[in-house]
Amino acid sequence: MDFSTPAAIGELCGRIRRLVEDELFPLERVFLDRGWGAVVPALELARERVKAAGLWAPQLPSELGGLGLALRDFALVARELGRSLLGHYAFNCQAPDAGNLEILHEHATPEQRERWLRPLADGRIRSCFAMTEPEHAGSNPVWLGTRARRDGEDWVIDGHKWFCSSADGAAFSVVMAVSDPGAAPHRRASMFLVPTDNPGFRIERNLQVMGHAGEGWMSHAEVRLEECRVPADALLGTPGDGFTMAQSRLAPGRIHHCMRWIGICDRAFELLCRHAATRELAPGEPLADRQLVQAWIADSRAEIDAAALLVMRAAWTIDVEGARAAREQISLIKFHAARTLGRVLDRAIQAHGGVGVTDDTPLAFFWRSERAARIYDGPDEVHQGVVARAALRAYGYDRRK
Repeated sequence: MDFSTPAAIGELCGRIRRLVEDELFPLERVFLDRGWGAVVPALELARERVKAAGLWAPQLPSELGGLGLALRDFALVARELGRSLLGHYAFNCQAPDAGNLEILHEHATPEQRERWLRPLADGRIRSCFAMTEPEHAGSNPVWLGTRARRDGEDWVIDGHKWFCSSADGAAFSVVMAVSDPGAAPHRRASMFLVPTDNPGFRIERNLQVMGHAGEGWMSHAEVRLEECRVPADALLGTPGDGFTMAQSRLAPGRIHHCMRWIGICDRAFELLCRHAATRELAPGEPLADRQLVQAWIADSRAEIDAAALLVMRAAWTIDVEGARAAREQISLIKFHAARTLGRVLDRAIQAHGGVGVTDDTPLAFFWRSERAARIYDGPDEVHQGVVARAALRAYGYDRRK
């Protein structure tokens, strides 16, 4: 399929939008009322229909069964998928699997590709990513307590992880562990592919996030690795490459996240406008008559469009010039898009009144699940520092002095 023209990408996005609205919007009610387990059977059927429509895994290359879209084109697709809380999963481009697919495609051995990459790309299994630790600040990715030591032909891993998104039901985890404590900070860690049925890998609990533990893909786990023994071929890449591989998945991953947030904003904006136009405060007096509500709508429209353009610029820069050239742009969109998401959702909830904080609309779910947007993949404050220091260098500021 040729997606080399804007018209082709526009037609693709239109097809995806119709499928999201027809297939996934109705399933949201099942999920919000009864939970993840209740919606999985119908969602798996929707995934089969996505495959049959030739829309599966738009971010993956064709040799893995995907559409092979450039990052800037996938960004437009991610925006459409973000309108549904089930969108990315239905198309097999959900986190953390999307990032794990990228690093496996780049670094896996032929045996690892056959065992893990191919079934993950096909949607037959799920994965998780174990990096964050309760004992160490997540904003300092080179400070890890988890250790991997050689013991004969094996590696033995010991550590404590949490916020391992989607570990519940995952077939394997990509585990970040210090393999050489004496190396330079950015060369200490390595990545390991650990089956979740390994006796040394234990999920202690699904974390309660905003009062909801979740289940399956929609969950975040606390994990213990105790004398977790894996063979030498469980190493992904080469020893000491863990930090570099982790960073390589972040640049495109932030485009994925940010455009998903823009899609959520689009959905919230639609709900805001529909409610304002149809909800009457008194007979013949719609909520939309209120000037304050009109201001909320205008501000939301401007902020969504501005954030989307910033993200698309970053995606274009990554495609054309590489992730390093887009470093400041990536940090800029990370905090700007996350804050836009919060503001747009807040206005939509406020306009809906009491129903806005119930699960009769997806707004409350989006709010509680996405407040963490300003924290994960680097908190706002870290990214603000990156942007500010880059601007200040032109005026002689050097933080190393």
